[in-house]
This record gives sequence, C-alpha cells and structure tokens, in this order.
Amino acid sequence: MNKDKKANVVNELTNKFNEYKFIYITDVSSLNAQKTNQLRREFFKGGIEMEVSKNTLIKKAMERTGKDYGALVDTLKGNTALLFSQDGKSPANIIKSFRKETKKPYLKGAYIDTDVYIGDDQLAALMALKTKNELVGEIIGLLQSPAKNVISALQSGGNKLSGIVKTLSERPE
Repeated sequence: MNKDKKANVVNELTNKFNEYKFIYITDVSSLNAQKTNQLRREFFKGGIEMEVSKNTLIKKAMERTGKDYGALVDTLKGNTALLFSQDGKSPANIIKSFRKETKKPYLKGAYIDTDVYIGDDQLAALMALKTKNELVGEIIGLLQSPAKNVISALQSGGNKLSGIVKTLSERPE
C-alpha cells in the first residue's frame, strides 16, 4: 500500500472515529470467508459498519481525533476489525448471538461515548447498556406513573362521591 492509499485510509478512519460515538474493536482472525461474510451481513442488518484495517493506521486515526481512547490503543495487536455503530448495545448483541455457532468474534475492547471497556469479559456489561430509546421510554413511564395514580384516585373517589350524593338525594325527608 503506497503513502497516498495509507493517508486516505487514515482520513476515512479519522472521520468515522469522529462521526460514531460507539466503536468496538474485535478479533475475527479464525473465521473463514463464509463466516466472515455472514457476520458482515448481520452487522449490516443492524446498521453497524465493519471495517478491517492495519493496526498502525487505526492508531494514527485515533491520534488524529484528539479523543482519549485510553487503554483501547493497547488492544490493537493481531487481526483487528472495527465496528462503528449508532448505539452501544447492538454490536454486543450481534456478537453474542453469532457466538452460538463459533467462538469468534472476540471482543478486544469498546469505546462507548467516552467510556472505555477492555476485554471480552465486558461483553455482558455492554449488552446490558440501555439505548437512548429505552431510556426515554423508562423516563416517560416514570413521569406518567404519578399522573395515572392521581387520575385513578380521582376517578374512584368520584364514583364514591356520586354514589353518596345520589343516596342522599333519594333519601326521604
């Protein structure tokens, strides 16, 4: 690969590192071509971009962003595949479901909106993350709960009150 091609790859990776808040670094080295293509399709269906590049070019792109990737840079050894996602949970779920058939992909690390997760043992923690939509749904549910309780109390109290008024109005004097 000549210098121009390397510079283009670094520029493209830098743009992706700046664009995406959720980046996974995985090892897919032992997967054959068929399994790798199957994995790429799964990621594509989930809206996740998978890119394989040289570790030195990935390091240069990370440095150019100016972000602190911490120990994530140290995971760039051996075969590396980058996963760029719009949410932090989807790549972990796809990796976990794909592992039902094989031991790979192996999670080296992840960068989740300024937090760094290192090691394959962090996969469960990444799967437990809530997406933005899930958090919004929970907040709306929490906000609606007190209002529902007040409305319910007023409605049940209204029935009792109307019953008392009706009884008193029907009572002979």
